[in-house]
Amino acid sequence: MPAEGCTEPIAIALATAKAREILGCEPEHINLILSGNIIKNVKSVFVPNSGNMVGIEVAAAMGALAGDANQELMVLSKVTPEEMVKVREFLAKDTVHYTKSDNNFKLYIKVKMIAGSQSASVELKHVHNNITEIVKNGETQLKINDSGSKAKLEDDAAILNIKLIYDLAKEVDINLLKPILEKIINCNTAISIEGLTHDYGVRTGKNIKTSIERGFYGKDARNLSASNAAAASDARMGGSAMPVMTAAGSGNVGLTSSIPVITYCRENGLSEDKMMRGLIFSILASVHIKNNIGRLSAYCGPMCAAGAVSGALVFLNDESYEVVAKAIINTLSGVSGVFCDGANSSCSVKIANGTYAAFDGAASAMNGNVVTPGDGIVADDVEATIRNIGELARDGMRETDEVILEIMTRK
Repeated sequence: MPAEGCTEPIAIALATAKAREILGCEPEHINLILSGNIIKNVKSVFVPNSGNMVGIEVAAAMGALAGDANQELMVLSKVTPEEMVKVREFLAKDTVHYTKSDNNFKLYIKVKMIAGSQSASVELKHVHNNITEIVKNGETQLKINDSGSKAKLEDDAAILNIKLIYDLAKEVDINLLKPILEKIINCNTAISIEGLTHDYGVRTGKNIKTSIERGFYGKDARNLSASNAAAASDARMGGSAMPVMTAAGSGNVGLTSSIPVITYCRENGLSEDKMMRGLIFSILASVHIKNNIGRLSAYCGPMCAAGAVSGALVFLNDESYEVVAKAIINTLSGVSGVFCDGANSSCSVKIANGTYAAFDGAASAMNGNVVTPGDGIVADDVEATIRNIGELARDGMRETDEVILEIMTRK
């Protein structure tokens, strides 16, 4: 689905916009309970349409005073400069506070708003637009348990495997998916151009583009893909209000899984049909790999997409499933140490590195090479390797996640 800005501050804004809708008036106080991963991914990232403001309090106040909950992950798309004046005045009163939740949910937001004797609370968990509880003045208006929530979509994704995705991408009627694929191509290409044209963040994509123009890098599909994908993330993390089509709940996964495929196809003169089939493979494989890890983790999400892109590149070269699987193994074996230290300007650096790794993993596989089973986390086949990475991310990096958050929130 389309999302404007980083999905974690947008999820906070969605929750506060919904709470304001339920409250029925402007709040006097906003209190938030947030999972550590939400805190980590909101602390340092620009909020779109904020005038380059950063952080949890900004996202919460914008949602409450200027958001439209009906727009879901585009909740802040209609915020005006006049409304931002009110937001700044509200923030100046020190009326927004948050604490870390004591549950073990990776994605959890609970907001309570107070205005005089009136109160409203909204709970959101597991998925960025998954509201599971609404309470007004102590009376519950909505209560959805986990089995009935949108989190079940994660369970549905368990049917996926790389062979199924490979066959589907080969055989599916493109017309069934063309509208959404066109939206992915148009949205994600547009924000890439925005990042290449203007100065956002650390300008990773623009730096690679300049290095190509100066002859320091060659003008090839590998360098152009890294530049284009990183530039899109530069813009997104840097506060651009342009929408991004997400994958597996992440805008950066959506960008990483799509832009290198689009760039490769355009640079090599491949047909639109071929490009769309490559996108189907890349995006579904990203969802499959990311589903083993979870929505938010200490494991960098775009690295899941890097593995998927490597398989898509081999797929686009009409190689067999076996070579596709080898490419994914090669890439994941090399990038699985990349951790997530929150949404910030360095995301574009990681995306560039992941894109380079995807091309290298694909090239190695097409030359007949694959990392040996039993070496590190690599297993006998691609599915077992993906499961190992999921175990690494969910269990092995749990303490890493806590240490990263402690470092990021150190005064």
